[in-house]
Amino acid sequence: MSLSRRQVTTAAVAAAPLAFAATGTAQAGGRRPRTLYIAGDSTAAQKYADAAPETGWGTALPFFLRKELSVANHAVNGRSSKSFVDEGRLDVVLGLIRPGDLLLVQFAHNDEKEADPTRYTEPWTTYRDHLRRYADGARARGARPVLATPVERRRFDAAGTARPSHGEYPAAMRALAREEGVALLDVQALSLALWQRLGAEGTKAYFNWTATEQDNTHLNPPGAIAVARLVARELLRTRVLAHRDVRRLDEEIPESWISWPAPATA
Repeated sequence: MSLSRRQVTTAAVAAAPLAFAATGTAQAGGRRPRTLYIAGDSTAAQKYADAAPETGWGTALPFFLRKELSVANHAVNGRSSKSFVDEGRLDVVLGLIRPGDLLLVQFAHNDEKEADPTRYTEPWTTYRDHLRRYADGARARGARPVLATPVERRRFDAAGTARPSHGEYPAAMRALAREEGVALLDVQALSLALWQRLGAEGTKAYFNWTATEQDNTHLNPPGAIAVARLVARELLRTRVLAHRDVRRLDEEIPESWISWPAPATA
């Protein structure tokens, strides 16, 4: 369903308290905290009560960041790098972002859908073109773009080897990051390695497997926490963030910290 710019803006404003409540707000009279904006798809998005236990890794990311760095999660189910732009969602983010903020971009899952022209992008051409729009838009506003390769699906061969599922998209993003001098979080490679260590059976505890559903794409609370930890560690490794910006990188995070709010009503 296509949304008008006004509807997109209204939805973003309605979601803002959820994003900022997770990490706190600026103190009166104090220096404005930086904000990390997330543009992405369902693997990163905030989920609501009707989707539980499905959980986007963006929901868990604030657990690893200090309160001075707020998270504004604009990731939305089903979006690609193209449809996020076409629906005006990137415009909403760029209208909010300020100098010193971060724009973390993760797309590919829906860019891969060749049968859907509203979402499909070709890895080495239109996918890179769209990602460049995010990077250019952030930089034009004094913010820092960060590209994140897509979290891997749960896919194993008969020998128990974790198999990549995103084709040329991660390679295309890596190449663009090098060309444009943009920080890259290689979540695809790291999550694939993590799934390999956990194994075909062990990974079921990290994905949205329930009594009625066997979902090998979307995460549950342990999976979201695990991937958010990878993201936070990559933000530190790439020096996008400093040690003072992160916390709990080696601590256990209780699943009970994850919540699924009631859907916002328009």
